[in-house]
Amino acid sequence: MSDALTRHLQAEPRQTEPAREDQVKNNAGGFTFSIPDHARLNRLLTIGTEGGTFYVNERDLTRDNAAVVTRMAAARDPQLIQSAVDISVSGRAPRNNGALFALAAAAGSGVRESKTDGTDPWTLYRADALAKLPQVARTGSHVMQWVKYAELYRGWGPQLVKAVRGWFDAMSPDDAAYQVLKYKQREGWAQRDLIRLAHVQHSGTPAHQALWEYVAKGTVSENLPQLVHDAAEAHRVLTPVLGLVPSTEMQVTAWTRIIRRNRSLSWEMLPSEALAHVGVWRALIENGNLPAGALLRNLPRLTTLGVLKPVDAFTGTVAARLSDPGVLKKARIHPIQVLLALKTYAGGHSLRGSGTWTPVADVTDALDAAFYAAFISVEPAGKRTLIGLDVSGSMGMAAGGLPMTAREVSAAMAMVTMRTEPLTVTMGFSHQFVPLNISKRQRLDDVTRTISGLPFGGTDCALPMLWAAQTRTPVDTFLVITDNETWAGSVHPHRALKQYRDTMGIDARMQVLGVTATEFSIADPLDSRQLDVAGFDAAVPKLLADHARGDL
Repeated sequence: MSDALTRHLQAEPRQTEPAREDQVKNNAGGFTFSIPDHARLNRLLTIGTEGGTFYVNERDLTRDNAAVVTRMAAARDPQLIQSAVDISVSGRAPRNNGALFALAAAAGSGVRESKTDGTDPWTLYRADALAKLPQVARTGSHVMQWVKYAELYRGWGPQLVKAVRGWFDAMSPDDAAYQVLKYKQREGWAQRDLIRLAHVQHSGTPAHQALWEYVAKGTVSENLPQLVHDAAEAHRVLTPVLGLVPSTEMQVTAWTRIIRRNRSLSWEMLPSEALAHVGVWRALIENGNLPAGALLRNLPRLTTLGVLKPVDAFTGTVAARLSDPGVLKKARIHPIQVLLALKTYAGGHSLRGSGTWTPVADVTDALDAAFYAAFISVEPAGKRTLIGLDVSGSMGMAAGGLPMTAREVSAAMAMVTMRTEPLTVTMGFSHQFVPLNISKRQRLDDVTRTISGLPFGGTDCALPMLWAAQTRTPVDTFLVITDNETWAGSVHPHRALKQYRDTMGIDARMQVLGVTATEFSIADPLDSRQLDVAGFDAAVPKLLADHARGDL
């Protein structure tokens, strides 16, 4: 670094001091920029608040983000509803809870105005949110979660009753049977509670009414959808017939026959005894009864039972399905879900229990490929890109309540760019430069293990730009993946970027990939060549490439 540049940087305010009037103090004591409510909403929807951060506990982080949602609802902001729908429908978030919460707030906030004909702004805003319920709450589990959130904002008035009843009535008898059998109870709610409160009992076709009667009272009639009869038969297989106890072979044959007869029969509807047999799981997979999400969650069990094993044609078929982009897209599988499955499976032991298994290489490789396949397709920008990974102490916290750290998630996101862009260099930083021994040819589980073993330290998000200036490295785009809790540096990141541009004569861009749902960002909101995005969004790689090309 030149003596002139060194002297200039020494005259800059430290990160623990504001460089501009519009900066605010972050949770670590450094000064950064505050992002607007719309951007915070995106972080909440795609990252979540579970687990808190290194500096903020989960309760405070949740409260702060809930205040953003409530504030937008109180302003009747249409973006609150639209963002919840867009992110949920497109599968851009690893969890649907944020979208459900946002929609519940929009459906329950506000005050009654003088008009009684249903045309006042509050009634129309709530009605718009309630009309979007089927798009965001797509499963029985979702609707019970949404009702739990909605009750934080409102009671069971006519609008809410109508919306929940409409959710049930919109389904065919077969689809309704699938939802009520697979998701019997969640979040302190049971399906029979919703059916009673929403006055669903006497609505729909005779098949619907028979189903509601079955859920409420356990009454079995001929009008019930076939799925209910098949699920009941699967449980009756265990019952002795004419005093004879059926053999295990007879039971497995009966279970597989029932499974092959009904593609809607999910594994949750079978008795636990059935799930101890290889033949039952093979039938579920072969008949298409095990969706991609359920397959991901059950890989350890399938390996332990011997359903998946090395050098096996059936395992090869399953592996091909796991990495099929079409299958992943149809099932709305988020890349973070795949990353979590990969970490768990490749580790060979349960993250929360005591179960162990020997990973099958074909399955591990398929999960590695599935992670990249789960992202929205990206056309490389072809720009010289420096990826700066924050490996400071605060990045050792769990990411969004997931059983993996923000460090691990950031390494995985970096790998996407490394494999997308042909011209990349990757560095790690805390309060100092940290060499990274990772390659785009490595498997994800190897990379996350490497990143987890690095030493911790403070956070100086200016280091990628300072390092590039010092080493005279030509960079078109700086991608900084961080929790934005920078404080340890002698110069602010946005000022370091300006000095890099002046020193190198390159009009470099900076992209900040935030991995926590806080209100802070190191990206300068007044510089259109700087971009702040949420790290758990499946659309991020495409967004980064578009920005690097100058299309945003």
